Parts: sequence; C-alpha cells; structure tokens
Amino acid sequence: MVANELFELDEDNLDAYDNLIVSIQAKEQGLSLLIAVCDDQNLREQIIARYETELQPEFHHYQVTLARGEPSLRSAVAKLVEGEEYLRQGGKAVITVTGAEQLYFLKLGKERSEQEVFFGYLQWTREALRAFPFAIVLWVTNQILVELIKKAPDFWSWRNGVFRFVSRRKNTVPGRDLEAIRFAFRDNEISDFDADNDYLLPIEDLQGFIQNLEQRGVKDASLATLYFSLGYIYRKRLNRGEFQDYKKEQELAIEYLSKAVELQKELGLEKDLATSLNNLALLYKSQGKYSQAEPLLIQALELRRRSLGEEHPDFASSLNNLAELYGSQGKYSQAEPLFIQSLELRRRSLGEEHPDVANSLNNLAVLYYYQGKYSQAEPLFIQSLELRRRSLGEEHPDFATSFNSLAELYRSQGKYSQAEPLLIQALELRRRSLGEEHPDVANSLNNLAGLYAFQGKHSQAEPLYVQALDICERQLGVNHPHTITVRENLAFLGDRLSSDK
Repeated sequence: MVANELFELDEDNLDAYDNLIVSIQAKEQGLSLLIAVCDDQNLREQIIARYETELQPEFHHYQVTLARGEPSLRSAVAKLVEGEEYLRQGGKAVITVTGAEQLYFLKLGKERSEQEVFFGYLQWTREALRAFPFAIVLWVTNQILVELIKKAPDFWSWRNGVFRFVSRRKNTVPGRDLEAIRFAFRDNEISDFDADNDYLLPIEDLQGFIQNLEQRGVKDASLATLYFSLGYIYRKRLNRGEFQDYKKEQELAIEYLSKAVELQKELGLEKDLATSLNNLALLYKSQGKYSQAEPLLIQALELRRRSLGEEHPDFASSLNNLAELYGSQGKYSQAEPLFIQSLELRRRSLGEEHPDVANSLNNLAVLYYYQGKYSQAEPLFIQSLELRRRSLGEEHPDFATSFNSLAELYRSQGKYSQAEPLLIQALELRRRSLGEEHPDVANSLNNLAGLYAFQGKHSQAEPLYVQALDICERQLGVNHPHTITVRENLAFLGDRLSSDK
C-alpha cells in the first residue's frame, strides 16, 4: 500500500483498514454510508490521514465536523457540497465526518441530549442523503455506536459497512467505575445503567455533569464524592493506558482531587479526605513533585490512624505509599521500617495471597536493591513475582513490573543472560497491556537499553534510549526526573559511541 510508511497498524486494525479501503473503492457512484468506530483520537486521525493519502488521486478527500448545537449529518455534508464545485459535479470523493465523539450523551439540564438530537436527524433525514453520491465515512465511538443502533435503526439499516478499530485509549468511563456515583444520576440521565458496559459514559459528560451542579450552587457531600470519583477515574485511566492525552488528564486528575480535598475539609469528611489526599499525593509523586506529595501522604496517614486504626489495610497502604516516596528520594533509612510495617500489616489483614502483599514484597526488594543488598532483594522479588502470577495472571501490568525488577537485579549482578529475556518479556507485556505510549513502556525500553549498554552493545541500546526519551518527553515532560534520567543515559551512551570511533 502507498501509505504504509505513515504508521503501522496491528493485524486486527489492518484488516479493518483494508476492508474500509475496499468499501470506499467498491462503489464509485452513488451514496455509500460507511461507519468507522474508534475511541482513540490519535489513532482515528492517523487512519484518516492514511486513507486520504492512499486514495489519491482517484478520490478527492474532504473533512467536515458536526456542529455541536445542530449535529445534522445531512446539513454538514450539504454545506460542504454547496461550496465545492467538484462535488456539485458529482466527482469521485470520500467525505470524512467527525465530531460525533464530542456530543454529550447526558441531557445536562436540557430536554434532549446532543446525541439524541444527532440520532433524530439521522433517523429522519436518511432519504435526503441520496442527493450525495459519495462515500461518506462517519466516525463514531463505541458508546455512540450502541446508541445509534437503538435510536436511529432506519439509518443503521442503510449502512454499507461498519469498521471497528481497537485501541486501549478510550473516551468513555466503564459502568463499574461509575457504581460509586450511580446515585447522582436522576431523571433518566442514564436510562440503562450497565455495570459491565466498558463504554457507558463519555468522560467529558461527567465533567459537564459536575459543572452543571457547580453552576446550580450545589456544595455538599455528593459533590465531593463526584469530584473524587472523576479525579480517581482520570488516575486509573493513566495507570491503565486508557488516556487520550497523558499530561492533560494528569492535570485534570489533580484538579478534581484538589477540589475534593477542599470540599471534604470544609464538610469534615475525614475518611474520604484521607483517600483523596492519598490519591492526590500519588499524582504529585508521578510528576516528580516529591515535596508536594510528602505532606499530603503524612496527613493521610495520620487521618487513617485516627479514623481507621493501625490494623486497617488502608493504613497499611498509607505506610507503603509514604515509604515509596522516601525510597524515590533516597531516604532509605526512613523508608525501610515503613515498608516492613506495611508488609506485616497486609499479611495479617489481607492474607498471604493478596496482590497488595506482592506489592509490598516488591517494594521492599526494590529498596534493598537500591542499597546493593542483592541477597536480601532477590528472594523477595521472586516471592512477589510468583504471588502476582497466581493472583493477577501473567498479562497484568504488575506482573511485568516484577519481571522488570528481577531483571534489573540480575543486570546489576552481571547476570546478563538471565536479565535479557525478563526485560524483553516485561517490555512486550507492557506494550500489550498499557499501549505503546505509556511511561512504563519507556521505563522498560530504558532498562533494556541499559542492559545492552552494559554489555557494550551500543548500536542496540541507542534506538531504545531514543524511543524511551521520546515517550517520556511527550507524556511526562522534558523536566520530569524520569525524562532527565533517560536523557542522561542517552548522552552517556553518545559519549561512549564517540570514543569507540
């Protein structure tokens, strides 16, 4: 294909893409309604650019965006055709229609939601689309597709093809993540609340719902819960690789968790406040802002000590999180007793087979590794790895973390042949479970590059460092501690390559 060099598609998405191209080319005259489904904005834009390039010069290509106020497919296409002589003459063309992904699913105080207006236009103006003898590619999300089938069945029956592009990134919140705030949705805002629906609600709708409450002057515990839930959802999207824009969603998570903290303090909601402080601190830590994270973690720890007691699993989590922060800062003597206390508490309260116990084992092992105490670290890494295998399975990102940690230990001991397969497995698992653009993938690339650099395999190390640096700069920013580390590693390798010449 002509446009192969633009970007690579995995096998499933390449099949969908090829079918889309064939469908566009198959019907040279007359209307062809093609529905493309994708939740990842970046992937959608790449696919559009690819087929527009590939179809030239046989097909002219055009793009239109649905209007938010009056999202009519017919009106959008009619306006385009009116201004283009080539289209008025009936030339061969593909018209790409976007903007459906921006339409609100919730009513947000109005009689009908934007999506309902859109579906109404689709259902009742189908015949009018006959006037446009072109291939029309309407881009929707999985959530919109489900609603479109139910609410515009007449339009749906006219489709000439549906092409599904799969990605980890999504613009929706699954039903299970909304269970805690289900109470907030009244007046049929969500008529069919399905906890198993992975595409139940666009995340922008949840923002709009909260803004609507703010404008109405609501300031109670339910709003505090909504603030926390949205911030926590953004944080989970970052951890699971579902984000559309890492830095933007990281800032939104901080914004809403900060609002939760402020309101929970005002309302005296101590238990909830501790949870919000803890999550907010972890976000600051992920940004490398350790001085902002530390007082929040200490506050959360003390609140949980008072309200839950020192035998509660949440108190153990606070101990672990504070210890992780100290470990990241090289404060090993402060971190170790907290890690040990957290591990023992988790074993007592959760049992030996709980994933949190595996997390504590791994973290304590990392601390020993940083201190060069390899004989103490190795058995803990192996225990954590096996426990995660049993409790989480071999496709879970935390299992990849165990591979990565154990491999780094072997690398430090000069056991390169044992380290390499573990680092490669960790990298591939993280790519599958988190996507190519996740910071954890950059971490794996950096570590594998480091292994090759230690072995003098500089030509193998360099492209991995370059990939890692590119991901870190885009997702974390140029001044993040992880970005700086990768940049320094690449610069050091460059010096060694220069001295080799």
